[in-house]
Amino acid sequence: MHPGARLAPRVTVGAYSIVGERVEVGEGTWIGPHVVLDGRTRIGRDNRIYQFSSIGAPPQDKKYAGEDTSVEIGDGNTIRESVTINRGTTRDAGVTRVGDDNWIMACVHFAHDCQVGSHCIFANNCGLAGHVHVGDWVILGGATLVHQFVHIGAHSFTGMGTYLSQDLPPFVKAAGNMARPYGINSEGLRRRGVAAEDIARIRRAYRTLYRAGLALEEAKRQLAEQAAGCAEVGALLEFLERSKRGVIR
Repeated sequence: MHPGARLAPRVTVGAYSIVGERVEVGEGTWIGPHVVLDGRTRIGRDNRIYQFSSIGAPPQDKKYAGEDTSVEIGDGNTIRESVTINRGTTRDAGVTRVGDDNWIMACVHFAHDCQVGSHCIFANNCGLAGHVHVGDWVILGGATLVHQFVHIGAHSFTGMGTYLSQDLPPFVKAAGNMARPYGINSEGLRRRGVAAEDIARIRRAYRTLYRAGLALEEAKRQLAEQAAGCAEVGALLEFLERSKRGVIR
């Protein structure tokens, strides 16, 4: 461990782990053996980081020229074996961010400038290319691969082996290579306390977007009417309006 590293009380560092000069680690975080924490990296409280993980290494980007960029990780995350989280680039946010209470399974990769929310699950071998944004409560099935600049909406879900080359709207389930929608994440919404009537409104909005045979602009006009009194449908419509890559269809 470098003497310049800043470790709060009750931080445990396992054998053969390397904690760099500019690393900050919050209280109660456990770092297993053979972990490398590099660069300007700030890690919050009560995280668990398992063996062979690498956090804060330079981005896998040929344009990166050693600029002062960073990684920020929140509280209560579980980061399993061989996870890699690279620092940001000056061509985007300059920081790769991970929120709170995420479950990140073995061999997951977060590339430079990814912005990951909270309460997400990333199953084994998921890979996020650079500049990907992930909302809260997202579940990505094993070996899901996400193209650079894709945005993934809150409460969405992917099946195993999914490839996302376009944005995935909130609440939507997708699977396949290339990804195709196949309903809403109703079970996840129920578990998080969303009312049955609101789930029904989300399901209606999904059918408007994906099953009514409408062009996207017409679907958005109908969703604008459905959004009255339903915050979830409003969030879906806002996501569609802000999408730059286009959503999966």
